Amino acid sequence: MNVNYNEIIDEFYPVDDELRRLLLRHSRQVANRCLLIARRHPELNADIAFLEAAAMLHDIGIRWCHAPSIFCTGSEPYIRHGLIGGHLLRQRGMEALARVCERHTGTGLTREQIERQSLPLPSDDYTPQTTEEQMVCYADKFYSKSRPDRQFTVEQAAQSLEKFGEEGVRKFLTWAGMFE
Repeated sequence: MNVNYNEIIDEFYPVDDELRRLLLRHSRQVANRCLLIARRHPELNADIAFLEAAAMLHDIGIRWCHAPSIFCTGSEPYIRHGLIGGHLLRQRGMEALARVCERHTGTGLTREQIERQSLPLPSDDYTPQTTEEQMVCYADKFYSKSRPDRQFTVEQAAQSLEKFGEEGVRKFLTWAGMFE
């Protein structure tokens, strides 16, 4: 897949402000980790060009969300940023990249989790399916936009997922076994 992710970022984040710089920094951190995993594990046959584009665009929807601590001044709940990003990319015919956006929250969200927690998302399954979706979701857990200078260890990232339930922690640790 040949996607100029920089053009897409420029379209939605045209001003060099704190939000754009944070998005670029975080996305590059995630992309670099994904590319490292792919190099360490050629047996996974990851599509490198797609993987980099997916990592760089996974948070493209944050601008429209309300999270002032990370410079997001929109009106949507932050949990919807993946859905928003998916919509933006789907409008451009980028279905596979749209799915990465939608499936990277936590370790993915199931229909049951959305309904049980009354999350402001359409009742659907948003769990990573492909190797590339799983890699982006996994790599994203090591970097926080609210603390961009910090990189979590596997243990710290797993611990940060505990508040969402044991299932997500188990999935994350399974990925750690595959990707580390």
